[in-house]
Amino acid sequence: MNKTLQILLAVVIVPLVALSQPDEKVQVKKGWNFGALPAVSFNTDLGFQYGALINLFHYGDGSRYPVYDHSLYLEASRYTKGSGLLRFSYDSDRLIKNLKTSFDLSYLPEQAISFFGFNGYDAIYNKAWEDDTDAAYKSRVFYRHKRDMWRIITNVSGKLVNDNILWSAGLDFYAVKIASVDVDRLNRGKDEQDKLPSLIDQPGLFEKYKQWGVLPVDELNGGTFTGLKLGLVYDSRDFEPNPMHGLWTDMILYAAPKFLSDLDKGFIQLSVTHRQYFTLVKDKLSFVYRLSYQQKIGGHIPFYALPLLITTQMKGAYSEGLGGDGSVRGLMRNRVVGEGIVYGNTEFRWKFYKTRIWNQNIYCGLNTFIDAGMVVDKVPVDAHLLSLDPSNHAVDYFAVDAEKMHWTGGLGLKLVMNENFIISGDVGRALNEQDGGIGIYIGLNYLF
Repeated sequence: MNKTLQILLAVVIVPLVALSQPDEKVQVKKGWNFGALPAVSFNTDLGFQYGALINLFHYGDGSRYPVYDHSLYLEASRYTKGSGLLRFSYDSDRLIKNLKTSFDLSYLPEQAISFFGFNGYDAIYNKAWEDDTDAAYKSRVFYRHKRDMWRIITNVSGKLVNDNILWSAGLDFYAVKIASVDVDRLNRGKDEQDKLPSLIDQPGLFEKYKQWGVLPVDELNGGTFTGLKLGLVYDSRDFEPNPMHGLWTDMILYAAPKFLSDLDKGFIQLSVTHRQYFTLVKDKLSFVYRLSYQQKIGGHIPFYALPLLITTQMKGAYSEGLGGDGSVRGLMRNRVVGEGIVYGNTEFRWKFYKTRIWNQNIYCGLNTFIDAGMVVDKVPVDAHLLSLDPSNHAVDYFAVDAEKMHWTGGLGLKLVMNENFIISGDVGRALNEQDGGIGIYIGLNYLF
């Protein structure tokens, strides 16, 4: 199973730590402190994953602990057949006086990223087609294509009216390369019965969309664009990594102009996200929720940019969906893609044990959640043209006005060191078989 070793770390080590010693007084941290985690797993088609991540925090003289002065994060991992992740991020409110600054530089090569089409349930998902034990099997990578992406995300914010009302601005850069899955590469070293069929014998959904003209010709190989962000933020959180009370609301205008890209047209989007945090039991139990709306308001968004979620602060390596650890947990990654989307999360968070180990402040947390999302503005797809040719079997791929809310639920465990280094394990389940089954997510940080 993917992420096997990390799951063991989150699920097995957390309870052992909780039993190690009684609750003790919090120790104030000064100077540099770090947490690290290995990345080891296996995937049938991608191969073995190996790598590690490290997060360094600088607390200065400790007078603001657990608030840090600087956070530096580095993650490097690779699968033996080419997929991987190389990421560096930085966050600080001390680099520039009176400004909060964040920076993220990532290279994300993916041999087989999910592609389910557009508009949620309007794009029919057939699980049997990627199940090699089913008589209807087509290919394990039927709903996949190849993507290499370089990404730079920057953001600066400062006080506008008072400490809670802020302005926010940033610049993002994306360089995306798109191609069909390299089946020959994924088949190297496999027994004959385990090999994937060639794309000539069995084209995937991406190849079919190209053939049918659903994907614009000038977008098939990807492209580059630069996004400019300007936002208004209200932030009254008591502590950013895991607030116990407060509000965090932002409205962001995002523009990717033609002259800063290789796009035929630029595009403009609006994103509004509201988050609220309630203390139920002081310093132990909280209820939190997030509501978000993202909408195209002008231009044309290339299909490879449609899944990207606009954000002022990266909480993980990926900010795209809907589906996956950053948006709707339990929903297959990129299952819900449209020109306008809404999604929400509700979550109870319980710090059920606190202790100190090797002079580090540790707590263990449990969270339960319900997530949901849907498309509210659809990508134009002319299924009528496909139905003119009966051999296309459009009825197997497209449904008319089938989109509705996608629901998931689940639970998670957290192992937290010095309030800021948060090892997170979440398990989510989709409530509709069109959305997949169970998703397991191991990484860092609370969802929001």
